[in-house]
Amino acid sequence: MFPAAFIGHGNPMNAIEVNRYTDSWRVLGASMPKPRAALVISAHWFVSVAAMTAMAKPRTIHDFVGFPQELLDVEYPAPGAPEIAAEIANLMMPEEIMLDHESWGLDHGTWSVLRHVFPDADVPVIQLSIDSRQPLDHHFELGSRLATLRERGVFILGSGNVVHNLRRLDWGQPTLGFDWARRFDDSAREVMTGAPQRAVALREHEDFALAAPTPEHFIPMLYIAGLADAAGVNAEVLVDGYAMGSLSMTSYLLGPMAT
Repeated sequence: MFPAAFIGHGNPMNAIEVNRYTDSWRVLGASMPKPRAALVISAHWFVSVAAMTAMAKPRTIHDFVGFPQELLDVEYPAPGAPEIAAEIANLMMPEEIMLDHESWGLDHGTWSVLRHVFPDADVPVIQLSIDSRQPLDHHFELGSRLATLRERGVFILGSGNVVHNLRRLDWGQPTLGFDWARRFDDSAREVMTGAPQRAVALREHEDFALAAPTPEHFIPMLYIAGLADAAGVNAEVLVDGYAMGSLSMTSYLLGPMAT
């Protein structure tokens, strides 16, 4: 059974930097056999439709501004997997998934992580959109429904941040977290490592409004929590830390790494 992971991807510059976060992502990739495909739920495809990439050659999307040319020049030429996308869409029924053959691709929530996990870009990649019309419970349930993919050779990745509040960034605290960010991150850790079935209830936390003023970076973790609940296991922390006060870099791994 292949691992599943939630990665706190943070700053897009992690795509081209070497640090303890990117090191952990590389170790994760090196620890597993090559999967049939990687299915990614990225915070950066948050749209009012349930969709999945199904093109043979997904483009690299540079969905950010204000970063150096070196980052804008990055290409991640991983192939797509139209047949596997169709297989996943069938698995998710009665949820209707639109198969996208041309409009999207791989956004930076996906490639900034995968270029460390699979640096040769030789694993087919499929992205699943986050349907913004649906409540948190729905995304948790979809994660549960995807559980059998791990037995079919598919690595599942949720890419977001447990705490993500860009309006509260403090550039003077590059590796620290505000008190409210740490409280929410600690509570999320207790849930993911001890009771993933309670992940949706984190919306009742006193610091949720600050930690997730918009839900798109929090939701990918719910998919991994749903997978954990379906498997009857807890996640473990892959790496943790904070950035600029209001970002959590905590990442979770579901399932033992292969050796």
